[in-house]
Amino acid sequence: MKKQFLIFLLILIVPAVFAGAFIVNISAESDGENIVVKWTTSQEIDLNYFVVERRSINSSFGPISENIIAKGSNSNYEFIDQNAYKTTDAVYIYRLKIVSKNGDIEHSGEISVSHSVSSVRRTWGSIKALFR
Repeated sequence: MKKQFLIFLLILIVPAVFAGAFIVNISAESDGENIVVKWTTSQEIDLNYFVVERRSINSSFGPISENIIAKGSNSNYEFIDQNAYKTTDAVYIYRLKIVSKNGDIEHSGEISVSHSVSSVRRTWGSIKALFR
């Protein structure tokens, strides 16, 4: 049991490397209206940009952000998903598409978040969708 805990702890502490980005932390949290996706890099080497991708339980990933240009090492990023309001008690799964300057593409690990919105917010989202 102690050995399994140590391995799990190391996974949380050691940054993951994706296409030149050392991702220290990635998280997603529902604020009741939107979902806020945050991530931190410790080092960025020849990194071009990030794209936030989302899927629900029974769908495939698709981009939900524009290109988020890399800022450089030791940077914090935040993306607010304002379009996750159409259903209640939904589980969304997020990941980052990470693109290097030479065109290499990798994806971060997946994170999930449960999102519960009010009926007023859902109704407004449905009305808004009619006029798109």
